[in-house]
Amino acid sequence: MKLQQLRYALEVYRHNLNVSEAADALFTSQPGISKQIRLLEEELGIQIFIRSGKRVVSVSQPGKAVLELSERILRDVQNIKNIGSEFTDHDSGSLTIATTHTQARYVLPRIVADFVKRYPKVELSIKQGSPTAIAQMVGSGEADFAIATESIDEHIELRKLPCYEWTHAIVVPHDHPLLDCRHPLSINDLSGYPLVTYEFAFNNGSSIARAFQKARIEQPKVALSAADTDVLKTYVKLGLGVGIMAKMAFDPKNDADLQLVDADHLFEPSSTYIALRPDTYLRGYTYDFINLFAPQLTRERIDKMLYMPIEEDFSI
Repeated sequence: MKLQQLRYALEVYRHNLNVSEAADALFTSQPGISKQIRLLEEELGIQIFIRSGKRVVSVSQPGKAVLELSERILRDVQNIKNIGSEFTDHDSGSLTIATTHTQARYVLPRIVADFVKRYPKVELSIKQGSPTAIAQMVGSGEADFAIATESIDEHIELRKLPCYEWTHAIVVPHDHPLLDCRHPLSINDLSGYPLVTYEFAFNNGSSIARAFQKARIEQPKVALSAADTDVLKTYVKLGLGVGIMAKMAFDPKNDADLQLVDADHLFEPSSTYIALRPDTYLRGYTYDFINLFAPQLTRERIDKMLYMPIEEDFSI
């Protein structure tokens, strides 16, 4: 059994059982991957993947267990490499961060610029996705940590380090009727118009979804759901609907043709977290990046939150 074989099998699984895409991601050939997985299956005496002709169509029950252990083994191997690198080459390596568009576009540029100056030999990669997707990237080892702006409570394998709270705001064109309201804006006012907001805005646990539930209003008409805040603002400018977005993403200079309406009284504050696996060995520069992003998260505090035992609450 070789680590390379485990890596090949995992990569096929991560690419939705598409061997060709896995080969492209690993810069190798499709026949080479297929051969190594077959050799692994022969050695183990089981089928990891179920095939129909030449196509991989699903994962067998024992195959799921093999893939789960393979992921753990490869993660531990990487941790061992990180420990060695920390002492032999502490200021170089790689760091992959998974985050949402809003964070990547409006919060991270200044922090990334500072980090790159401090660690020019660290290969930094930023991957964008939905809150669910970025949590999965960390869980699978594709990213070292995630900067999450919505609830990821369902990913119990991750530890969440709270960073700061942020609020939503309403954006509309300058001639929009909502601006003529003589009373504080309400959820009822918003429900009378099509909305332009995030793809995850009405997921369970979202502060936007909770606000409409509290007002006992069924999910309103959503004219556009976007992952990208800039796309969201573009369609609000075109008059497609009323925008609900992160307040931090409004730039008075670049968004001069939009009017921001404060909505602190409508939506509960949302939290931004750093999400990590507790079994990950963090390089020194990873601690520094997190501290640049959230100054209150010192190395000592990160270790305490990351590695402290989880206390189960059995109260009824």
